[in-house]
Amino acid sequence: MTKEQATALVAERMAANDITYAAVAEAIGKPPVWTAAALLGQHPLPAAAAAKVVELLELPPDAVTALEAFPMRGALDGAVPTDPTIYRLYEVIQVYGPALKALIHEEFGDGIMSAINFKLDVQRREDEAGDRVVITFDGKFLPYQWG
Repeated sequence: MTKEQATALVAERMAANDITYAAVAEAIGKPPVWTAAALLGQHPLPAAAAAKVVELLELPPDAVTALEAFPMRGALDGAVPTDPTIYRLYEVIQVYGPALKALIHEEFGDGIMSAINFKLDVQRREDEAGDRVVITFDGKFLPYQWG
């Protein structure tokens, strides 16, 4: 079984059994955003977590190896995304990316925010004008080191 086949089967079983990413995250002891990304094929699952997912979703045993496999990361293949939710995040980076870069450099110096040593969280915040989506990026600062 390939990683792509395993992730498709995971999605199918989650939908058929009304299982949420949050429920899987709790079962494997990982953050919900990381778990969702892993189950969508963007991270390898540790052995114990892969085994637990296979058990929870009643997947074939060879899905363990597929879920543990290192992925080919990145889902957009250089194209502008067309899914409305993903496009809005892309739009935010287009509009605010240069400002975020400038503020990071102003605060930390010449460097980047790690996407490897990184945490991401999504929360709902109630608001009288309509509930708000709160996305928190939490990445280690990595200074450029020349020479």
